[in-house]
Amino acid sequence: MRMDFGLLLLRLLFGLAIASHGAQKLFGWFGGNGIEGTAAFFAQLGYEPGELFAVIAGLSEFVGGLLLALGLFTPLGAAMVMGVMLNAVIVDWEKGFYMAFEKPALFGFAALALAFTGPGRYSLDHGRRWEPSGIGWGFSALALAVIAALITLLVRQ
Repeated sequence: MRMDFGLLLLRLLFGLAIASHGAQKLFGWFGGNGIEGTAAFFAQLGYEPGELFAVIAGLSEFVGGLLLALGLFTPLGAAMVMGVMLNAVIVDWEKGFYMAFEKPALFGFAALALAFTGPGRYSLDHGRRWEPSGIGWGFSALALAVIAALITLLVRQ
């Protein structure tokens, strides 16, 4: 029971924090740059067209974060978050862990941990025939995130 409550807290706080980053990109909420500003930033990083990649990253964070917070399709939400975070880590790799990619690495690992543990009892996934928890769901989410990140990096200019 305590573990389920801990997972609920983690999912809510982490999921809503990630969703807020997506809202910054998509809508300019919480001091964000919106699609236009995010697109310009992504274009500088070689993600062309910047607007497309801004929408993909924003939706992945926003929807993935909400799915994690709700405990709904948890492995999919985790994969969405991990895919974006893998890109962020790889783009800033040369700057080093503490200078650039500590936060995306931690976000990615938190999403991965939720993919392996599952959402817990207090979730919309709980009690379903296909309740997502365990090593198979975790590795499936990780594989999906890696494939999505690699595709994104391959089409990046």
